[in-house]
Amino acid sequence: MCITGYTTGTFDLFHIGHLNILRNAKALCDTLIVGVSCESILDYKSKPVIISLEHRIEIVRNIKHVDIVIPQYDIDKFKAWKNLHYDILFVGDSWRNTKSWNYYEKKLREVNVQIVYLPYTKSVSTTNIVKQIKGII
Repeated sequence: MCITGYTTGTFDLFHIGHLNILRNAKALCDTLIVGVSCESILDYKSKPVIISLEHRIEIVRNIKHVDIVIPQYDIDKFKAWKNLHYDILFVGDSWRNTKSWNYYEKKLREVNVQIVYLPYTKSVSTTNIVKQIKGII
């Protein structure tokens, strides 16, 4: 049986934390689908995206751990499952026990999808990279 995994992200200013998520996810599935978030769904972050969607997709597409890249136009992971029928959803462990992810755990369990929380790479973040560039840190 082929196990399909799915994860999403902005993947702006691609860094080792992004690579760690993709590498760890791919180690747990046969096919890894990655949704790259478009700017219109990132309003909740209140941070501008620096790299264009097309360029972020191309960067992620060329990571050896990634099998399929799609633009992510909706943050609803259950809607994504309806389209992609993945077996495992990968997300950073900083989302564990949040209201939205508790909801996804319940909904996805109903269709036998497992959520795997992958460790957050604490030493790096896009926000801190931007601050360093601006000379804030």
